[in-house]
Amino acid sequence: MTKINCAVPECSHNKEGVCYANCVDIVGSSAKADYDTACSAYLNKLHYAELTNNTLSEGACNCLKCSVATCSFNGNNLCTLEAIQVSGQAADFYTQTQCSSFKQQN
Repeated sequence: MTKINCAVPECSHNKEGVCYANCVDIVGSSAKADYDTACSAYLNKLHYAELTNNTLSEGACNCLKCSVATCSFNGNNLCTLEAIQVSGQAADFYTQTQCSSFKQQN
């Protein structure tokens, strides 16, 4: 099963909508909405080669960390969801991406 669905076409780790980074850390420690989060693994294809050959494991990324303390799916800095959606159209920097699966704690 795909752990990270990627809707960031400019990312070097994106291969047909699936993330192939070695590990992804969603950041945005005090986020109140999904646009306050970001995918720290984002690398723009304009500056980096295509990086869809995951060297730590075979296939898509399955290492998902979460540094967003305010997210209801953060369990000891790991995401408790089976899969997340990362988005960001025309992103130049990682701060222009977001975890669309973010849900603020009550």
